[in-house]
Amino acid sequence: MAIPLLWLGAAAATYAGIKYSSKVSQYRGYADVLPGGSLQTVKPVNGAIICCEVYGVLDHTGIWVEESIIELNGNGLVRSISPERFLADRSGEVAYIACDATGSPMISENTQINAVKHIYQYRNYDLFSNNCHRFVWEMLSDIREPVHSFTDLNKRLNAFHQGPVSWLKLV
Repeated sequence: MAIPLLWLGAAAATYAGIKYSSKVSQYRGYADVLPGGSLQTVKPVNGAIICCEVYGVLDHTGIWVEESIIELNGNGLVRSISPERFLADRSGEVAYIACDATGSPMISENTQINAVKHIYQYRNYDLFSNNCHRFVWEMLSDIREPVHSFTDLNKRLNAFHQGPVSWLKLV
């Protein structure tokens, strides 16, 4: 009976390694530290970009403002929610902050102001072309363009802040 359990454990470890390796290759050059790739913690500041995992397949992003996170929900509503609510109904128990190489949150003065202005507005939500990553990018850059994935957001953050992103654990 122990042999099948060992095989199951080995299969799970192999699968996890493949998933992590796949993520690393997607982010290469855009992100130095992937979410969960460091034990370093960072205190959030207004305008910081926050992310969490959604069942190990997707990542969800929002913007930290005054002890809450402004996000584009899947129903199209831009809302301000608690960090606990941000993580609820998602697989991640930890949120991460987009930081630069020194461990400082990557922020822009306009991000917080723009995000607050959009609370309680509805958008035509689409998982691939009008998602939470596009919302975050638009609030940061004032540029309205599709951001198809978390990888696309990392590319844009890298270019905007002129350096790779380090996703560090939120304190």
